[in-house]
Amino acid sequence: MNHLEPASQSRQQQIFTVTRLNSAVRMILEQDLGLVWLTGELSNLAMPSSGHWYFSLKDMSAQVRCAMFKGNNRRVPFRPQDGMQVLVQARVSLYEPRGDYQLIIESMQPAGDGMLALRFEELKRRLGAEGLFDEGRKRPLPREPRAVGLVTSATGAALHDMLTVLRRRAPDLPVFIYPTQVQGSAATAQIVSAIMLANRRAEVDVLIVGRGGGSLEDLWCFNEEAVARAIAGSAIPVVSAVGHEVDVTISDFAADLRAPTPSAAAELVAPDRSTRAQRLVHLRQRLTQAMSRHQVAARHGFVLLQKRLDHQDPKRRLEQQSQRLDELDRRLQQHLRDRLHQGERRLANLELRLQAQSPEKALAAGKRRHQLAEERLHALIAKRQDLARHRLAMLGARLDGISPLATLGRGYAIVRTPSGEVIRRASQVNAGQTLITTLAEGALRVRVDEVHQP
Repeated sequence: MNHLEPASQSRQQQIFTVTRLNSAVRMILEQDLGLVWLTGELSNLAMPSSGHWYFSLKDMSAQVRCAMFKGNNRRVPFRPQDGMQVLVQARVSLYEPRGDYQLIIESMQPAGDGMLALRFEELKRRLGAEGLFDEGRKRPLPREPRAVGLVTSATGAALHDMLTVLRRRAPDLPVFIYPTQVQGSAATAQIVSAIMLANRRAEVDVLIVGRGGGSLEDLWCFNEEAVARAIAGSAIPVVSAVGHEVDVTISDFAADLRAPTPSAAAELVAPDRSTRAQRLVHLRQRLTQAMSRHQVAARHGFVLLQKRLDHQDPKRRLEQQSQRLDELDRRLQQHLRDRLHQGERRLANLELRLQAQSPEKALAAGKRRHQLAEERLHALIAKRQDLARHRLAMLGARLDGISPLATLGRGYAIVRTPSGEVIRRASQVNAGQTLITTLAEGALRVRVDEVHQP
């Protein structure tokens, strides 16, 4: 039993449930392969109410089931259909409940013509919203062009077809060719340069831009934004003639007129000889009728003028005009005299104002004001000095009145102790004490014999 237990445990470890196996395979596919890009044809497309998309992606030899959930398919800018070639980015996975190998689509875009068609619609929408295709900005073609310009390949069948039509309809109409590539990566820049060259030279009245038929890739240079803007910005009216009648390009929308084919464009710009002859006959008839009407009107006007002249005497009109001229001359002379008098009065007023504002008068007035101010200042100073002297005398008198020297001069004296104490009461002195008596002139040293108290 002990020898069999390891083998039994080993077999138990290798046993998978179906769910576990499918889960393990799904994890291996998603982790090892990650995101992959692939292209193929849509088939069996289903769009249930859940919003998810289910379809198959196939090529010539194989197919694979795919699922694209609504969180991702909302970002798809087109409506997928069966048979459409697409380019997808997907995760390789496994639908565990059935064990079906499938792709989980993360993004989808058209492949080949589908991609080009999507680019076409996006550019058409953007330029249309910008107003580049508005009918109001399109110009009519000249009815009688002086010259026609062709922007096309110098070796293409379209050039031969247009030249054939132009020679047949208007053999005397000058044609200028601006050769350019009409297919490939370099065609866009060359077409733009040719249109700009025709505008710089200004030697034609109308331009035909186009080429013969081809695939969508062959015609793609006429779907480029640069070509559309060059056509729309051309000062010369442009006819777009690209491919066959079923072919539609961005250039057709940007041009002033779209022709279904290059030959049709040549017929549109070149008047037919018979039509031109009929138009010349019609114009001659209109000119003859107009000249006849003009002659009749001139005769009628001459008769009216002659009648008016008969009713008016030229000499009298001349006299009236001469009299009016004299009147106008008199009024003019009077007006000139009035203006002269006004000018003289204004000049006199200005002279008076100038004299009144003369700098000499202003300076003299200033000097007088300064002199008066100086005299007033001196008088004020003298007055202030007199007042100051009077006040000083009064203050001196008052000071003399309260001065101790004045008191002493009247016979009074100041008595002090030798130490300088002033004696004001008899009680401050003792008999036999020596005192200093200050008089108005000089001092006395005295001794007290007796003290009498009050």
